[in-house]
Amino acid sequence: MGFLRFIGWLLTNAVALAVAAQLFDGIGFGGSDDWQDKIWPLLFVALILGIVNSFVSPILKFLSIPFIIITLGLFLLLINALMLLFTEWLAGLFDIDFYVNGFWTAVGGAIVITVVTWIVGLIVGDTQEA
Repeated sequence: MGFLRFIGWLLTNAVALAVAAQLFDGIGFGGSDDWQDKIWPLLFVALILGIVNSFVSPILKFLSIPFIIITLGLFLLLINALMLLFTEWLAGLFDIDFYVNGFWTAVGGAIVITVVTWIVGLIVGDTQEA
């Protein structure tokens, strides 16, 4: 059951990233326009994003509780955008051609990724459930 949960989690992240890349010209995967050439980079970036959101994001959110409260949760947008930019940087370290052009594109992408992840979770069931 753990392997299937992992695959569901990875595919949910991949779908969310793919939708963000489709909606924003500033988010994407380099190389050719052939979608088959983008499958593996998409899956690797989805894995990196999932790991970043599982380990780095909770620490930042905990440390930012006062700012989150003061801004009524809007500071979470900043954190999510920074996680997307951090994912871009990490992908570059692994020589994966993934780009996010600018902070506001990252904010928009973070919103789309959050919403799409939530919708996919509603449709197929939460991958975090036991």
